[in-house]
Amino acid sequence: VFHLFLHTRKKMRLLLFLIICQCTINSVNTHHASNPNVILLMADDLGIGDLGCYGNRTLRTPNIDKLAEEGVTLTQHIAASPLCTPSRAAFLTGRYPIRSGMAAFSRVGVFLFSASSGGLPSEEITFSKLLKQRGYATALIGKWHLGMNCESSNDFCHHPLSHGFDYFYGLTVTNFRDCKPGQGSVFLKGVQKSLVIPIQIAGITLVSLAIVQYIGLLKVPFQALAYCLLITAISLAVLIFFFYHFRHLNCFLMRDHQIIQQPLSYENLTQRLTKEAVQLIGRNTDAPFLLVLSYLHVHTALYASESFRGKSKHGLYGDAVEEMDWSVGQILDVLEKYNLSNKTLVYFTSDQGAHVEEISSSGEVHGGYNGIYKGGKSMNWEGGIRVPGLLRWPGVIQAGAYIDEPTSNMDIFPTIVKLAEAQLPSDRIIDGHDLMPLLQGKVTRSKHEFLFHYCNAYLNAVRWHPGNSESIWKVFFFTPNFSPEDSNGCYDSHVCFCHGGFITRHDPPLLFDLSRDPEEKVPLTPETESHFYEILRVIHLAVDNHTRSLHPVPDQLSWNNLLWKPWLQPCCSSLFQSCYCDYDSEGNLSEVHPG
Repeated sequence: VFHLFLHTRKKMRLLLFLIICQCTINSVNTHHASNPNVILLMADDLGIGDLGCYGNRTLRTPNIDKLAEEGVTLTQHIAASPLCTPSRAAFLTGRYPIRSGMAAFSRVGVFLFSASSGGLPSEEITFSKLLKQRGYATALIGKWHLGMNCESSNDFCHHPLSHGFDYFYGLTVTNFRDCKPGQGSVFLKGVQKSLVIPIQIAGITLVSLAIVQYIGLLKVPFQALAYCLLITAISLAVLIFFFYHFRHLNCFLMRDHQIIQQPLSYENLTQRLTKEAVQLIGRNTDAPFLLVLSYLHVHTALYASESFRGKSKHGLYGDAVEEMDWSVGQILDVLEKYNLSNKTLVYFTSDQGAHVEEISSSGEVHGGYNGIYKGGKSMNWEGGIRVPGLLRWPGVIQAGAYIDEPTSNMDIFPTIVKLAEAQLPSDRIIDGHDLMPLLQGKVTRSKHEFLFHYCNAYLNAVRWHPGNSESIWKVFFFTPNFSPEDSNGCYDSHVCFCHGGFITRHDPPLLFDLSRDPEEKVPLTPETESHFYEILRVIHLAVDNHTRSLHPVPDQLSWNNLLWKPWLQPCCSSLFQSCYCDYDSEGNLSEVHPG
């Protein structure tokens, strides 16, 4: 009996030891899968078909492809909007942009001027705010495009530092053709179309009044004529001054609240952005950090440094893509250097699809490739919203896996907030869902049964992925009118618009099954789909529920908030000096120069 007691006691000790070991391992794994460093890499106007990991065979993107090999590739990753400003607002907040007032009812759906008063409202909660509260160092490097000031040129109410970022180095607006001499103007065609008729009317009115006055048919006070002429002349002078100085007024580089380069120089710009990112990582090797590296590539004006210019098979656009890929490689290398790869979640995406209508004045294609998908930027056809989605976290999420379920760029918000062990806001609807169960293979279905696709503030289309089916239904309530009609975009207006004569409404809505027709070629009918009306009924119910969840908010993209306001104009010197300065010293770029 005594020997039996000793034997049992040894077994109990062994069992207790194994339990303690398992608990220790679980504790380590739990710690390993929480509070990671987070690097979010966002391209601008990159097509899903531009990357090797999504099927491109002529552009060289080995570093981005490496993320796919060592992580998860999302094949149905959807931008919350096909335009920069609303898509980025949704990305930062995890909410449809209509909820924050970042979706326009007017024709213009993005901010165009640094001296506009609209922007991401201070009431919105960004993932950067929540991670900062959890002790993360937070930095945004590159493009912001979510506003800057409200009432004065230095109140910075919409600035990145007011939305949870400790450090900012980049552009508050975006990269325009107008920012780079010799690259044309994104405004010229629109301004010409908008102003020709008003100028003609004003001119004809003034001439008619002068003639009527001269021949004595009507007594028009001379002062009234003079005032009309003066107002017209002043308006034209302000307009000419503004567009002549557009580059100086809107294209500048900031570090935190200070303008350090006005106008922006494209010389080694990607190297400078990359150096800032590398240094940020180097300063935070022992503490968690959030880095949002928001590339200017490949929005026009296109640019590439001397090391990449002329090296790709796709002109300047291809050069820009390959330079961006080099930058991604630098980020991955510095993580390896500091042994941070296994402690860092890396995400790569684009804010929306490629801008297919981008063609230079010389006829060179400056827009990207959306693969098999129809349309592009500004449209809710798949080419405008289906974007790259790559996530890597060695040892925590699957390597080399593909996930075909619908996911959204809004999902990044709850995913990284939960990983940082922060609390999701309970006072508002968060439209994104935590991706970790999908990424770790714990579930196989996305939580997105429905996704709502807005064209500015107008509900354009809805995607439905029923829980008991592999089908992915998509309905369109209206579609853009392509120009020319047989093209794949709105080339006459440079982008597609969302209302009036620019669209065709559909009743009943157009219906597609993306699981069988991802190219959206052949709309289904009651004759070709037996459940046609039942599918529409379910989607209309979902739309009703979604619409009831919306609440009135100030329109950040109203004409009043969009227009240039001289008193909000940031200027590092003075208007008389054309707002010129250059305090941005490149320093030693050798550590990030291409080999």
